[in-house]
Amino acid sequence: MPFTTDNVAQQIQERLKHIHSLVHEIEDARKHSEYSLENIERIQEEINVEEELNTVDQRKLKFIYTRAVDDAKQEEELLRDALDKIEEIRSIINQRRLQARNAGNKEAIRRGTLMKMLQVTAQTLPLYISKVPGEEPPPLCGAIPAKSSHVAKMGDMVAAFVKNSEEEENWILAEVISYNHTTNKYEIDDVDEEEKQKYTVSRRRVIPLPLMRANPETDSHALFSTGLTVMALYPQTTCFYKAKIHSEPATAQEDYEVLFEDETNADGYSAPLKVPQRYIISNKEGKKRNKRSRC
Repeated sequence: MPFTTDNVAQQIQERLKHIHSLVHEIEDARKHSEYSLENIERIQEEINVEEELNTVDQRKLKFIYTRAVDDAKQEEELLRDALDKIEEIRSIINQRRLQARNAGNKEAIRRGTLMKMLQVTAQTLPLYISKVPGEEPPPLCGAIPAKSSHVAKMGDMVAAFVKNSEEEENWILAEVISYNHTTNKYEIDDVDEEEKQKYTVSRRRVIPLPLMRANPETDSHALFSTGLTVMALYPQTTCFYKAKIHSEPATAQEDYEVLFEDETNADGYSAPLKVPQRYIISNKEGKKRNKRSRC
């Protein structure tokens, strides 16, 4: 059903109340976990001193370890529930924004504000955390590409290869408006307000951006490796350019460091620049090099 301002506010408020309640439950669960871990540590120290693991201590450890695992599982469930509610809020706001846009009420965003929004969106992109040890990250997590059958939804962010009014071709950051299954073409909206351009482009000229960040500490194989040639969003612009991975993120909060092609430097590359996971994609540029003409 269509979202009204009151409707949106009510739905968001309901989820915020749920999150507020969950925060208290998470804190209680964390305290339980800490208490169990402290008991494990205390008993382990006693065993180390006595240099003996007797039957009583074995039973104690087994019981406390079991409780610690249960506490950790409960805390995980509460955290996932809270993250789900946050994602629901983001989805509600995005749907409301898309409805407003389709009704012709697209909000003008200043370039400085847009750059900040793009950075925040990348930083808050959901982090993939497996539910089962050894579970593989899904498509569109980090460097893992979309399935060949994947079709980006309305509102999804993509990289698109387009030709502007001045006949210049660039890989740009865009938002999906719609997809035509008959023609296999997307209608996309350039995120750069100064361009104010909509394009119709074939599916092969569109690359969906990651929907989740990969955790370098658990899923490093889902990251682009050092030395690999990729396409990356040049900082403070809305264009993707050919670059080489200089270093991978070491933690979930860190960005890649990339070297963009730069003919003005002796080695042909720029100094290392930070680019978030969301704005790094496989190299699709081919032989033709696009210049940073509009950025």
